[in-house]
Amino acid sequence: MPKIKTHRATAKRFSVTKSGKVKMNSSYRRHKLGLKTPKRKRQLRRNVYLSPSFADTIKSLIPNK
Repeated sequence: MPKIKTHRATAKRFSVTKSGKVKMNSSYRRHKLGLKTPKRKRQLRRNVYLSPSFADTIKSLIPNK
C-alpha cells in the first residue's frame, strides 16, 4: 500500500489547530485596497476558520499536518 501524500497547495493555504479546526487567511486582501474602509481591511487581517463540512474535505487533503 503506498503512502498517503499531502496535497501541497492545500498545505500552504490551510493549517489545522490543536482542537481540530481548519484555519486559513481571509480573502479580499490582495488588491483594490483603496476602495475598502480601514475597518474592513483591519478585520480582514484576522484568520478565519472553515465550517465543519468543508473542514473534513481539507483534512483529508492534508493528513500529516
